[in-house]
Amino acid sequence: MTLSHSQYQAIASRLDPNGQAFIDGAFCDAADGETFESVNPATGQILARVAHCKSADVDRAVAAARRVFNEGTWSRAEPEHRKAVLLRVAALVRDHADELAVLESLDTGKTITDCLHENGTDVPLFFQWYAELADKTFGKIAPTGPGALALIVREPAGVAGAIVPWNFPLVMAAWKIAPALAVGCSIVVKPAEQTSLTAIRLAGLMREAGVPDGVVNIVPGYGHTAGQAIGLHNDVDTVSFTGSTEVGRMFMRYSGDSNLKGIGLEMGGKSPFIVLDDAAIDDELIEHAAMSAFWNGGQNCSANMRQLIAAPLVEDFTSRILERVRAFRLGDPLDPVTEIGSMISAEHKSMVMRYIQSGLDEGAQMIAGGDTDRPGHFIEPTVFRNVTSGMKIAREEIFGPVLGIMPVASAEEALKIACDTDYGLHATVFTADIDRAIHMARSLPCGTVSVNGFSEGDIKTPFGGYKQSGSLSRDNGTEALEQYLQTKTIWIHTRH
Repeated sequence: MTLSHSQYQAIASRLDPNGQAFIDGAFCDAADGETFESVNPATGQILARVAHCKSADVDRAVAAARRVFNEGTWSRAEPEHRKAVLLRVAALVRDHADELAVLESLDTGKTITDCLHENGTDVPLFFQWYAELADKTFGKIAPTGPGALALIVREPAGVAGAIVPWNFPLVMAAWKIAPALAVGCSIVVKPAEQTSLTAIRLAGLMREAGVPDGVVNIVPGYGHTAGQAIGLHNDVDTVSFTGSTEVGRMFMRYSGDSNLKGIGLEMGGKSPFIVLDDAAIDDELIEHAAMSAFWNGGQNCSANMRQLIAAPLVEDFTSRILERVRAFRLGDPLDPVTEIGSMISAEHKSMVMRYIQSGLDEGAQMIAGGDTDRPGHFIEPTVFRNVTSGMKIAREEIFGPVLGIMPVASAEEALKIACDTDYGLHATVFTADIDRAIHMARSLPCGTVSVNGFSEGDIKTPFGGYKQSGSLSRDNGTEALEQYLQTKTIWIHTRH
């Protein structure tokens, strides 16, 4: 049930966010006592001082995770036990949905509506879904002659590291924690320094649910301190990373410079929204076009900023999208009527504004949006027309509320432009012809293609990218388990 603006403000006034690390089942300060501020980007209010973890703290967390993994209290527990505990985690998250949503809205500037859906629905669903998989990870028996029995078994990889981004803090933490724990791994999580508070709160709920000490550890800090320490740690067996392509490259190097740990990467995107000439420019298409670009203020790796529209439909599309964009409501993220909240920080807003200026400098026409003088780090939803494929705003990930309209003469031209990118995370295609839809979907080199609607899929479908948007690993679906499992052959000679 959605509460009123004043009720969410009342919840916010009662919050006392904990900024400590969570290591070996206990909240604690960083070893050297250093902290950094967690700031509400919509107001500038300091929410908490957060422990600035460094290599000494990561060492403690990894040692705890390794100890409990070797002891087997979680890694070798009956899968039904892990299942029961993770189901309790899901129930506790649901019980605290309003608190977690308000905390995340304050910490990120995201709208309370999005935070309620993500933290009250998606996060517990992830723990529930992977809990139900805990006793369903089967091995195989290979065919042999009578002189042998060949078992192929799946075992937890060991100690996992998880690097979580700031745009979907608790959801992304759940994406990684739930499957890792379901198969028996221990985990060390570094939340983004901008948005650590909900992951820290989750750790307390997981302890309450009965997750053993040391199985889950939260080490807030910066990328060059806590993140690098996880990447280079010789006792971390696998790392799952979500973030920028630039930082993803660093984790590949960290692996090579340490113990060659497995690295799963989900990184940036420059995703196209393709409207072919047989599509109907109706309210549904326009809503998908707007939300694909402006959901979460465009701070989304699969945002469809490049909107490739069949030339005969451009004028109709442009007038309809402008009408929808001008109806978006910016404002207090805790107000349920707000549809677009704040950018994550002043620095990030400045970066997005530089992209907007580059669009103007390179000849694109801005027909809506731009800066706003309201307090906080807000940007009006921005629309460019006459965007060409060589422009910076058409090639680089903006990660802000910017939509660019690019006319195309044919489906093949749309496909050529869509593929001309270093990224390969997501694409949306609108067409009334199923054959064209299948052709486009099979021809687009990206991890998810959504037809006649913008969607990233759901928990049952794997999410990740081609090219520089990711590695072969995937989050979500049963495929997510692969990041946290190893395969072992047991060959038994038999007498007959």
